[in-house]
Amino acid sequence: MTEQNFSTTFAVDRTPETFFDAVLDVRGWWSKTLTGRSEKPGDVFTYEVPGVHRATIEVTEVVPHERVVWRVLDARLTLVDDQTEWNGTEIRFEITPGADTTELRFTHVGLTPAFECFDACRKGWSFYIDTSLRDLIATGTGQPDEDPQALALANAATPHRTRA
Repeated sequence: MTEQNFSTTFAVDRTPETFFDAVLDVRGWWSKTLTGRSEKPGDVFTYEVPGVHRATIEVTEVVPHERVVWRVLDARLTLVDDQTEWNGTEIRFEITPGADTTELRFTHVGLTPAFECFDACRKGWSFYIDTSLRDLIATGTGQPDEDPQALALANAATPHRTRA
């Protein structure tokens, strides 16, 4: 039996263009404090919750209105023994138009149940994709981290309450 990568899918009555633009607006759904760029192949950006999670990610593929792919270049997750579990993994956003809705399929390739962070990372990605990114697509307003330091302090107080 092969291990399953983490994946989640949702559909909203919006155009593929709206989905694509929202995916590229990483500060609009993941974290307002990202550093770097995230719009075209070769762009590199960093997400950080101080003392908890830091990930440097490269945009490797952008197919307008269809797909965006990232590769995790370097990541550190302090909530697990192997803090480099995300290194070399791939994050895919696949956009598929339908008759009345457009679907987004998010897959973190390499994030499998064998990873110590799987449950916490699954919960985090589920929030950022199924809630924050979906809200950004549907309403124009996502729920990105606004103050990673406050999130780090909250995670320190409750170690198993974390986002990706």
